[in-house]
Amino acid sequence: MGRDTIANIITCIRNADMDKKRMVRIASTNITENIVKIILQEGFIENVRKHRENNKNFLVLTLRHKRNRKGTYRKTLKRISRSGLRIYSNYQRIPRISGGMGVVILSTSRGIMTDREARREGIGGEILCYIW
Repeated sequence: MGRDTIANIITCIRNADMDKKRMVRIASTNITENIVKIILQEGFIENVRKHRENNKNFLVLTLRHKRNRKGTYRKTLKRISRSGLRIYSNYQRIPRISGGMGVVILSTSRGIMTDREARREGIGGEILCYIW
């Protein structure tokens, strides 16, 4: 069975968020860096820094929590397209999550981008995950 790095990112962030941890360390690849950059731009995490340990690169994410720390900041991260079932969409049929409040992350021919960017550029692609 192969590794699904996108599912690993989502699971690590979701588990750390439910456990109210402040920091998460994930393996650094080109795909993970692009996805984390989008999550950072959308405001779901506070900070990202690169860390090198034993010739391996890691990304250390600082998660965003509510001030009173009684609840989590983000509600749901969900992996959509997976190795056994790829989900593709053209730009007209990219779903809107929570009435446009959520984010769909797509892998397109022009790189990994959000649903808003893909609609603006008029390109579709593989739906990687939802965040809302």
